[in-house]
Amino acid sequence: MPTSLQAIATKAKENRQHRFLNLYRLIDEQHLKESWLFIRQNAAYGVDRISAKQYEENLEDNIRNLVERLKSKSYRARLVRRHWIPKSDGRMRPLGIPVVEDKLLQLAVARILGAIYEQDFLPCSYGYRRKRGALDAVHDLTVKLQFEPYNFIVEADIEAFFDRLDQDRLIEMLSLRIADKQLLRLIKKWLKAGVLETDGEVTHPVTGSPQGGVISPVLANVYLHYALDLWFQDVVTTHCRGKACLIRYADDFVCGFEREQDAQRFHTALGLRLEKYGLQLAAAKTRIIRFCRNDEPGTARFDFLGFEFYWGEIARAYDVSSDGPPGRSFGIRWPISRYGASGVVRCRYGNSFRC
Repeated sequence: MPTSLQAIATKAKENRQHRFLNLYRLIDEQHLKESWLFIRQNAAYGVDRISAKQYEENLEDNIRNLVERLKSKSYRARLVRRHWIPKSDGRMRPLGIPVVEDKLLQLAVARILGAIYEQDFLPCSYGYRRKRGALDAVHDLTVKLQFEPYNFIVEADIEAFFDRLDQDRLIEMLSLRIADKQLLRLIKKWLKAGVLETDGEVTHPVTGSPQGGVISPVLANVYLHYALDLWFQDVVTTHCRGKACLIRYADDFVCGFEREQDAQRFHTALGLRLEKYGLQLAAAKTRIIRFCRNDEPGTARFDFLGFEFYWGEIARAYDVSSDGPPGRSFGIRWPISRYGASGVVRCRYGNSFRC
């Protein structure tokens, strides 16, 4: 991490209430050149049909021109190109693809935001973060189910999260840590950028952040950090009579509870909490599941990040270094994660709510 970003990260960690000024000035030629190293060369092009390789042919001139426009306040966000990709359930997911220049600038700002918010984000958050990923979330959930007394799972799905998040509320959240109005105005430009639909029509969404924008993942994490993570940590867990945990990857999350009453109260409060932030639960995909090791193996199942979780009987051979004779095995119940049809992955590692 560059010295400037490291200094920001250190300050953010030392003082969780500090509001940062003069971040906009960090977006200079050097910072943009460093950020360019993280741009995918085969990434899809935007409305100007200029690829990353074409942009790189005159990289220094392009960056110099971009910095001059940022300094003179003449920079304008370009239209976002709409692209549709199929989802696993047969529906289509809308993506918003910015032009290469906007991708570069968004990445430069995302690195600055990351230096600040990586100090704030809670351990329950796994999506789009450094040295954390989907497999870490799956592993940690498996360990919690195996070794901690969670008997009920709340499986939740936020309907069209990236399309529904409240832009004004997001800026308010960012303002808790960022006092640099120029940087906030820059982020607003990307949120308000028009979208060129596949039929040629230009739309101007009043909510959401384009899924596909380079800066959207960190903005999504900031939004759910305040809307969900902190609430769960500071309010939900303190009102539970048993243990409770949250595992979140971007807008996908599951919660584990020791007691059924806690799970039911959370399930009721969750919808009300999200409504305050312009979000809505998908009723068909939100449910409470009894997930107890003492039940009949395989009777309760749920999916998370493409893995299927269930209790089952498996045999585990003694480790070579153990005292047991080689080749011996014994039956043991484990939470098993299975991805699609590619086989079984055995992870053997070890009051009311106010919304």
